[in-house]
Amino acid sequence: MAVFRIEKTRDYTVMSNHHLKNKNLTLKAKGLMSLLLSLPDNWVHTLAGLAQISVEGVDAIRMAVHELEREGYVVRNRIRDEKGHLGEMEYVVYENPQKPVVAESLASASPTLEEPMLENPTQGSCIG
Repeated sequence: MAVFRIEKTRDYTVMSNHHLKNKNLTLKAKGLMSLLLSLPDNWVHTLAGLAQISVEGVDAIRMAVHELEREGYVVRNRIRDEKGHLGEMEYVVYENPQKPVVAESLASASPTLEEPMLENPTQGSCIG
């Protein structure tokens, strides 16, 4: 009786092809995105750390991250501490691009005629 043995590759990555087919991304950005998606979930992503595991320097990686951010694959958020002071920058990587929320948040933040903003409220205008 014949025995079949299958030697499976163990260290591989399954990812979306979306970034690979995006013509607005350079090959450098596509490669960085693939690298980011291949890293383990507990890996701490820093520009310096990415530079250590690649040929590219920190500046080249920063430019590729900005390119991925522009296309919506990376979303950057500034973390604030418990006192509200600006802290570290957080980068969230998405397999499929996210829509920018800047235009939506600006539209909802503008005052309307029903609720005017008081720039210099007087003492008598407080409702208590």
